[in-house]
Amino acid sequence: MPRPFRFGVNLLSPTSAEEWRAKCRRAEQLGYDVILVPDHLGMPAPFPSLVAAAEATEQPRLGTFVLNSGFWNPTLLAREVATTDALTGGRLELGLGTGYVPAEHDRAGLPWGSPRERVDHLLRTVQELDRLLGSEEHEPRPAQRPRVPLLIGANGDRMLRITAEHADIAAFTGARTVAGGKLEPLTAEELDERVGRYQEFAAGRKEPAELNLLIQIVEIAEDRSAAVRPWLSHLPNLSEEQVLQLPLVLVGTLEEIVDQVLAQRERYGFSYLTVLEPNMEMFAKVVEALRGR
Repeated sequence: MPRPFRFGVNLLSPTSAEEWRAKCRRAEQLGYDVILVPDHLGMPAPFPSLVAAAEATEQPRLGTFVLNSGFWNPTLLAREVATTDALTGGRLELGLGTGYVPAEHDRAGLPWGSPRERVDHLLRTVQELDRLLGSEEHEPRPAQRPRVPLLIGANGDRMLRITAEHADIAAFTGARTVAGGKLEPLTAEELDERVGRYQEFAAGRKEPAELNLLIQIVEIAEDRSAAVRPWLSHLPNLSEEQVLQLPLVLVGTLEEIVDQVLAQRERYGFSYLTVLEPNMEMFAKVVEALRGR
């Protein structure tokens, strides 16, 4: 049987406390299972935002999507994770990635490093979090045992291997990083290859991980061509038909989008879908249509 769907929304825009809590309550009303916060300069700080989200809601899980591990010292991060998990009543899901925007490291006065160095640091972070938060002597104590669920965002082979070995949730952006910290979408066939590679690395797992996909574009419309046309200038290397076939693009009637999501779960195993804040209201119609499937 396929894994049941879960749906998350990544909240990007800083607001006042009142507006933030209202936004989180709205996400809960719309049926989102997870309220997420990214880790980019100029956007809300992840951990206080999640504590505020917990105070405003009752049911959704709360996650980082994803922390830039290069911003964090593992020991200090363990304190943040444990405190946040305790203050949210054990609703935290920790998402980690290597980061992909060099300019943010420059602004923060932090080294960017080589790809190998960034992956090394993420692996050390995962290992230290397991050691520290798995210890009965660590204070503060997280609410969840044996640990807070871990999501890792990955695309390259080494990161996919680490994800297969350590993560409860394997997150795919459906894109690769290119010069300057920009993302270039993977075709459906390229994503097939990446998910297949992950599954090779994960073959020895006792329990299969949940697979997540970040959806970038959502548009419910009768005319798919007209709906996707404004995005074509942002993807100059792809034709209109190629853009419509991208797994991270959901464009069409509600029925067409529901069919695409079901087909992608069958093809890739994606049962946990995340959308960006601007798509929260529109994608809620898809959430409602797929609830319980």
